[in-house]
Amino acid sequence: MSKYQHIKELAFKANIELPKLGLVLYTFGNVSAANRDLGVFAIKPSGVPYNELWPEKMVVVDFDGQLVEGDLRPSSDTKTHAVLYKEMEGIGGICHTHSTYATAWAQAQRCIPIYGTTHADHKTVDVPCAAPMHDDQIKGDYEYETGYQIIACLKEKGLSYKEVEMILVGSHAPFTWGKTADKAVYNSAVLESIARMALLTEQINPSVKRLKDSLIKKHYDRKHGPGSYYGQ
Repeated sequence: MSKYQHIKELAFKANIELPKLGLVLYTFGNVSAANRDLGVFAIKPSGVPYNELWPEKMVVVDFDGQLVEGDLRPSSDTKTHAVLYKEMEGIGGICHTHSTYATAWAQAQRCIPIYGTTHADHKTVDVPCAAPMHDDQIKGDYEYETGYQIIACLKEKGLSYKEVEMILVGSHAPFTWGKTADKAVYNSAVLESIARMALLTEQINPSVKRLKDSLIKKHYDRKHGPGSYYGQ
């Protein structure tokens, strides 16, 4: 058995959740699962339908995006994942989709405002949207540059990747991450729900105001604060 079997299975299980959650169409999107002790991650092979996946088809690459194990070509977004693993110490999973509502906000080049308590249950800030990539970056190593586009946006906005585990890439689509591949997928599902609710909120009330700070703090702290009391 391959020493990478565990992360192949994690990546496989996370990837097949995407169509179940309605986050992908056809072969859009990908999830990776990392093993930091071995310095590698497993990722979906490029262009393979989700119903044709199994653990052995997952491709293992290092944090420079170089092939380590696998017979298929890795996702075209592999270099973006590699950059994020190198720059975001401790994360163990990354998810990229073109889910409808989150992608619509990315295409509109807008951050998602924090309008309600569902958003505040997970984050205390707007979901950031990175500015569209410059032409010289697009002409260069595009997927590699996408990773640094994400890093630069978080730095510019003064946000920590440990606290904000989701981002919109302007004119493109969302990326999420977490300590595990499962958490990255969870964050993608939450992001899509938040994006949909925010759009509907603005349609119902175009002059809606951002959620007030006291409610943001209350809802975030009851789940994540030192005196949290949500769950068992």
